[in-house]
Amino acid sequence: MAIQFQEDNQLFTINTRHTTYQMKVDRLGFLLHLYYGARISGNMDYLLTYYDRGFSGNPADAGEDRTYSMDALPQEYPHLGTGDYRSTALVVRNADGSEYCDLRYVSHEIKRGKYALKGLPAVYAADDEAQTLEILLEDSVGGLQVRLLYGVLEECDIITRSAKICNLGSEPICVEKAASVCLDFMSGDYDFISFCGRHAMERNFQRARIAHGCQLIGSRRGTSSHQYNPAVILADRQATENAGSCYGMVFVYSGNFLCEAEQDQYGHTRALMGLHSDLFHYPLEKGETLTLPETILCYSAEGFGTLSRRYHQCIREHLCRGKYSRQSRPVLINSWEAAYFDFDGETIYRLAEEAAALGIDMVVMDDGWFGKRDDDNSGLGDWQVNERKLGCTLGELVRRINDIGVRFGIWIEPEMVSEDSDIYRSHPEWAIQIPGRKPVRARNQLVLDFSRKDVRDYIFGAICAVLDQGDISYVKWDMNRSLTDIYSAETVQGKVTYDYMIGVYEFLERLMQRYPDMLIEGCSGGGGRFDAGMLYYTPQIWCSDNTDAIDRLRIQYGTSFFYPVSVVGAHVSAVPNHQTGRSVSLSTRGVVAMAGTFGYELNPEKLSAEEKEEIRAQIARYRKYENLICSGAYYRLSDPFADAYAAWAFVSPDREQVLLNVVMQEIHGNMTVNYVRLNGLDPNARYRDAETGACYYGSALMEAGLPMPVEMGEYRAYQIYLEIIG
Repeated sequence: MAIQFQEDNQLFTINTRHTTYQMKVDRLGFLLHLYYGARISGNMDYLLTYYDRGFSGNPADAGEDRTYSMDALPQEYPHLGTGDYRSTALVVRNADGSEYCDLRYVSHEIKRGKYALKGLPAVYAADDEAQTLEILLEDSVGGLQVRLLYGVLEECDIITRSAKICNLGSEPICVEKAASVCLDFMSGDYDFISFCGRHAMERNFQRARIAHGCQLIGSRRGTSSHQYNPAVILADRQATENAGSCYGMVFVYSGNFLCEAEQDQYGHTRALMGLHSDLFHYPLEKGETLTLPETILCYSAEGFGTLSRRYHQCIREHLCRGKYSRQSRPVLINSWEAAYFDFDGETIYRLAEEAAALGIDMVVMDDGWFGKRDDDNSGLGDWQVNERKLGCTLGELVRRINDIGVRFGIWIEPEMVSEDSDIYRSHPEWAIQIPGRKPVRARNQLVLDFSRKDVRDYIFGAICAVLDQGDISYVKWDMNRSLTDIYSAETVQGKVTYDYMIGVYEFLERLMQRYPDMLIEGCSGGGGRFDAGMLYYTPQIWCSDNTDAIDRLRIQYGTSFFYPVSVVGAHVSAVPNHQTGRSVSLSTRGVVAMAGTFGYELNPEKLSAEEKEEIRAQIARYRKYENLICSGAYYRLSDPFADAYAAWAFVSPDREQVLLNVVMQEIHGNMTVNYVRLNGLDPNARYRDAETGACYYGSALMEAGLPMPVEMGEYRAYQIYLEIIG
């Protein structure tokens, strides 16, 4: 049993293959956190210490005991009102205006299988792969109940956390802040690792010491955002890629979020992950419940690499769903950088002809096929095919393309509306904006109020009418602006951002159920909504609008800390690159794009015969190693922010096959030799380079490394396949 409860001392122990999580109900009914880390034996309640803390207050039922203070004790779900002055997981405003609750343990239940969250994405597992612990806490005076949910995937070393907040009192309340998880550490010095950025340069690795005070990252943008990814690591100060303790927290949500890391007056560390408290005031009438998005927890005693590989397995096997969660993805070519808005049906057909000749599986028609849409200033929301522009019906175009052996995909942006559109002229109240005020525009568009069912139903019907016109195998779901001017004519204010996201998830679920064989790729200006929540509905996400191969080294490096290669949209694009103006060889662009769901973002008509032949060879090489790339263990072998080269490897589960990838970032006169140390190999086995025939012991490759050639020219790339020999 992964979950155990000791009745005599009210102590819970959760064991996974390599980790232990422990907590207990104390004598006053508070649920205290004891331990999370490497797997251990015994009870950890001896770690709790009590003494007079001075200005740290004492709950009333502690009586004269001044040594008992919630301001110093580690807690599972800290809440405002108990005398804890640190950041709390829950803040509730009562009908009388007070912000207070006092949650005590009532009961618990241990169940077979993993809990699910109605209307929200969540990790899933078969009943024999997981267990659930549900702990009921209650404020006996106010009638507030909180059900803490713990999902345990023992073999995956994964623990998930969520909570359901229910008002059983006689008066309405308002939830002002709600986190799904709190981790309290009584000792240790930690670094806070987050992944920051901006549009076209997302998920840059950032590491800072957790000192006294509070560090915050989050999003108020209505999306998880380009600026901060909702996934963080708390790591020992000395933790590295291959050594040291580290804790991951991944929020399974695509909207506003808040992550806090705090060191208190006694040197304790607290970390929280949940909904952002800004733009959030969620009222609960009697009997109503608020369900919080879950957080995926994972611990590694062997550094960041092991942590990442555990998350990769969890996301691939227990979060992504549908036909393509474990199936080979099509190699596609997208029309965006090939033609932008300047295309017609013949343009797309010629692109498909070129794709067929190159061995590309699918052509995707991007923005500009609908309504009055020849630029990004009009037409959003009018999801009717512009047959005049295409010169034919969509069904006719799809059939022509299918007839030459190429599959067809299409771009949509369901959540958006242009003011210059028929739908906006008919229903301006469907857009999120404050009555009587001029709206804030972004990309000259507004956001549709997806918290409203009537809006979702209309857009769903319009888009399905398009998708039903032909054999459409793929949809690229985009979202090209953040939310502002938060207001809804139909939804209670304070609930809009949360209910909006629930509405998006509901729409995606309906789309998945209606088109189970269709691949949906998520996108939000590239990587602005690259999160675990979207991966529950879209098994791949466009990693970044920046297709420059050298910038992508850093973007994909940061992405790899939590998200597997199989979900990362990556394409070979034209040079000079459209975002940076940089020119990089086709070979290097191919190696970088093979660290993702491989495809192309260019116009083949502009390529030479030699370049086209190289693309055919790239596709053949990708197909040869696709299973190893998408299902193998991923190893980061360098830090592209600090090293002269970027290197990573894919290793098969049996360690018999290795695909090493290296891109040289620097070239200098009289260049020094770079030795790339591999990882994850069998130290006692001999590996053969499939191209040169050279043989090496795994121990040598991991300890001394493999020397890279010294060659002139910028951004050289190498892809080396190694396999075990007898």
